[in-house]
Amino acid sequence: MNLKALSYECRLNVLEMIKGAGTGHIGGDFSVMDILVTLYFKQMNISPETMDDPDRDLFVMSKGHSVEAYYAVLAAKGFLDIDDVIAKFSRFGSQYIGHPNNKLPGIEMNSGSLGHGLPVCVGMAIASKMDGKNNRVYTVMGDGELAEGSVWEGAMAASQYKLDNLCAVVDRNRLQISGNTEDVMGQDDLAARFSAFGWNVLQAEGNDIDSLNEAFEAAKTCKGRPTMIIANTTKGFGGGEVMENKAAWHHKVPTDEEYQMIRAELLKRRDAANE
Repeated sequence: MNLKALSYECRLNVLEMIKGAGTGHIGGDFSVMDILVTLYFKQMNISPETMDDPDRDLFVMSKGHSVEAYYAVLAAKGFLDIDDVIAKFSRFGSQYIGHPNNKLPGIEMNSGSLGHGLPVCVGMAIASKMDGKNNRVYTVMGDGELAEGSVWEGAMAASQYKLDNLCAVVDRNRLQISGNTEDVMGQDDLAARFSAFGWNVLQAEGNDIDSLNEAFEAAKTCKGRPTMIIANTTKGFGGGEVMENKAAWHHKVPTDEEYQMIRAELLKRRDAANE
């Protein structure tokens, strides 16, 4: 399967969800997409057939406001029906709500209250070790989310308990709802911060599936420490000049004209990836 092309196809589905519903966090959806595609199609031991297997890998979408990307990838993996998701996303009474809903197949945990994903995954990773399992636990956080104190409590605990079965990813697009992360709550040097907390820290090009896959493979070889992958991404990646690297697209619905421009750019990139 051509995962690069798939990532653009999933972005097209996100665009349809958000345009149809009139709501959504499209900028972060587009930046995080390649991370999710790599996890679900290259890394994690999880599928619709194994979603109840006690030895499955576990995933929590900590930056739950990027649920549209999560739904799109779950649908591509076979957990959900994409036409149903697009038709019902964020409609009254729909199960496809604006944050992950664990009543849906494949979703381990409701999320969206930022800062919860990492500490919950610490608990999952400890439980897996206590049960003698060889599975892995993954979470994806936004970089704006790192201002939450619970993230750093989780980081300390993960190191204390030597959770080498835990891998966290930061979608480092450097933009949050109120602007540049360094203006809101500066984070550089992020690698040094997590290293100081006892983590194995890796860097990846977060919109490049090969770079991400290499980092995830390296994480598996680390013993005695949890791994943090800092995935350097672009907010709105794939949306072209209309969207890319613009904080305004954190939560924004495209106009009809913007929709057509973004869609054309995504189709162009998808088709180029398929050549």
